[in-house]
Amino acid sequence: MQKGAGLSDLPNVVPAALEVPDFSRLNAPNLQHKPRILMLYGSLRERSYSRFLTLEGQRLLEAFGAEVRVFHANGLPLPNDAPDTHPKVQELREAMLWSEGQVWTSPERHGAMSAVMKAQIDWIPLPGGAIRPTQGRTLAVMQVSGGSQSFNAVNQMRILGRWMRMVTIPNQSSVAKAFQEFDDDGRMRPSSYYDRVVDVMEELVKVTLINRGVSGYLTSRYSERKETAAKLEERVGIKSI
Repeated sequence: MQKGAGLSDLPNVVPAALEVPDFSRLNAPNLQHKPRILMLYGSLRERSYSRFLTLEGQRLLEAFGAEVRVFHANGLPLPNDAPDTHPKVQELREAMLWSEGQVWTSPERHGAMSAVMKAQIDWIPLPGGAIRPTQGRTLAVMQVSGGSQSFNAVNQMRILGRWMRMVTIPNQSSVAKAFQEFDDDGRMRPSSYYDRVVDVMEELVKVTLINRGVSGYLTSRYSERKETAAKLEERVGIKSI
């Protein structure tokens, strides 16, 4: 492990935990399987525009070469209102671990993402303290609104994605007056809104291809390496007594 020339001027740094970024470790391996994308949406309505938008995204992702799973939250209990062994909770957690990238789509409810959307994320455990099962996975966010265009839900989901340590892509989709944008069969009509969805799905696949295989290195943090080194030192010290 090479150290920077100025390490002697950093008395507060633990040398064993400090790593100089190495470009060679950012070369993504040539993985043979398709990019694995999990899609969540935040509505249980029979005619759900967030589900329609999710399914449009699924069609595009598959056209771009991805393998897609759509999680349907029907039957998912409220967080902590059922044991972790509940079948829907297990289905969601398994899909989270399977995924390399995700799409979150929510209606805007009272200026925020829906409770259905948030509940799905709140079922994700936080094993190992700060380490999250979503850490390092790519994320795209989309929302639908009943009225004029808004960005409240996508902005909230971006904050949530950061909290879950995901690599959220710059592009996003916000579909205003969603009831006008889908036909009777739930297919999205041609529009600039549709074109933006194409952009978002294309960008997600590209970033996922770059990110997968190196996300562990990208999300490796000095503070966590320092904590791990301290625990190792303590354990070895105890054994030597």
